[in-house]
Amino acid sequence: MCGELCWTFEANFGIAAMLDIFVVTVIFFLISFLLRGTQAVTLLRGVLILVLIIGAAAAVLPLVAFRWLFGNIVTAAAIAIPVIFQPELRRFFERLGRAGLWINQRPVDPALRAKVIEDVFQAATRLSERRQGALIVLERQGALQEYIDTGVLMESEISAQLLLTIFWPKTELHDGAAIIRNNKIAAAACVLPLSSGRNLTDRKLGTRHRAALGISEVSDAVCVVVSEETGQVSVANAGRLIRKIEAQRLRSILTSLYGESRPQRLTLSTIAGRIRRMFGVAAS
Repeated sequence: MCGELCWTFEANFGIAAMLDIFVVTVIFFLISFLLRGTQAVTLLRGVLILVLIIGAAAAVLPLVAFRWLFGNIVTAAAIAIPVIFQPELRRFFERLGRAGLWINQRPVDPALRAKVIEDVFQAATRLSERRQGALIVLERQGALQEYIDTGVLMESEISAQLLLTIFWPKTELHDGAAIIRNNKIAAAACVLPLSSGRNLTDRKLGTRHRAALGISEVSDAVCVVVSEETGQVSVANAGRLIRKIEAQRLRSILTSLYGESRPQRLTLSTIAGRIRRMFGVAAS
């Protein structure tokens, strides 16, 4: 197959062939970003090594039945690979759907968004002073309905006092996350997915912090965490945790991550930036 492919390019190398090589290169490039930092990298490496060994043996040894078996393994792999790499494929399509390359973001009322930020800031500050644990999730473009359904529906107007009441240790709703959607508290006592913990620098992080990282890994939500033990405030976003945040810095971080998002004109720079964000690539 390799010899046939090389002969084809030698005989018909032109613009179409260059485009063909470019498309294949881009596909492998995107796959590398899709699998980067996941357990799938080790699994894929093992599969490739096994395939190379079996392929070399099938090419060298005169075993007809073995070659037939190797040829049919490729068909079985086409069915098995989507099952094996299901979490990575789901994450890829979620990022693709959130990227919105050709659709402007939904308009945001800056006054309402500022009120949400101020209420969350005030609540997190008071909870930190009292050393009462809290987990507050701010929904952005990605819908969190499946996690809202795990909690107690509220659909209440947001206020710092209500958040303080929810996370009061004596209430039934304090053990879980409060999810804010469309400037309202959609639900409380919600169950969030825990981070796998492979990239955690501090293995002593509690369940709240792991849940904050977990929801930020599977969505574009911003999550505010208040530690019950130390009273420290942290913010999770895009699979990263910012810890030991001071009061004024918390307000600026929330404004930066959750503040007003104006529709942008689609220029080459904005498209490139959205592609980088979609695949988790840091801007240079």
